Amino acid sequence: MIEKQPPKTGADDPARSLAVLWGPQDRPGRSGVTVKAIVEAAIGLADADGLDAVSMRAIADKLGTGTMTLYTHIPGKPVLIELMIDTAAGRLYRDVDEPASQPGGWRGGLQFIARRNWEGYLGHPWLLQVMGARPVLGPQINRKYEAELRPLDGIGLTDVEMDSVLTVVLTYVEGLARWQVGLLATRDTSGQSDVDWWSSMEPALAGLMDPAGFPLGSRVGRAAGDYHQSVGDPIHELDFGLGLILDGVARLVDRSDVAP
Repeated sequence: MIEKQPPKTGADDPARSLAVLWGPQDRPGRSGVTVKAIVEAAIGLADADGLDAVSMRAIADKLGTGTMTLYTHIPGKPVLIELMIDTAAGRLYRDVDEPASQPGGWRGGLQFIARRNWEGYLGHPWLLQVMGARPVLGPQINRKYEAELRPLDGIGLTDVEMDSVLTVVLTYVEGLARWQVGLLATRDTSGQSDVDWWSSMEPALAGLMDPAGFPLGSRVGRAAGDYHQSVGDPIHELDFGLGLILDGVARLVDRSDVAP
């Protein structure tokens, strides 16, 4: 006897998941609820109280409808999260030409892209919990990719180099945003500034660690700590590191200018 398989949900049915992502967001159902309203409510909950606060019941309560009503629009939380990611991506740029229209050519465009992604992560910290190794293939994610490639088009890079440059910039920003969000959360939960934390840790560490055994680390660490007045400054590193990345891109561009 062949055992019946359970019906697929959006989580394990790519076709259904994509159909919801690319389908109409403003079309109301019998209850008057739309996919857009559900997603906006979910984002509001996640922004205010974190991803754990997002549930179909909490969204239904916020919208004043029944939980089962939501399932007629969205098959489950995995697809809802994909919709949230896609919607957040759609908020970064006014249109697909905005990054390429920034002053400073491709360099100004990449700086603009880095800033917008940084702001997106800090505005929606839950994104750092749900960003996976494989992208959400929704319309807004695709428009974001199109917009972010446009400053690099026609400057002498190959298509693969364009994709790689963008990947380096975006992963660098994501890593620093993760650090910044972590720092902000730690300061908030501990009630201590970084300076106060170090003041409480330094005497105990001094009794255990001989600076003579770590001459370089002691010297550089103290210089960096004095400069940042913190254990580190992701905002400083964003500007500093992005400059290094863009200098490297400039070398690629210069190479293509002199290539036969």
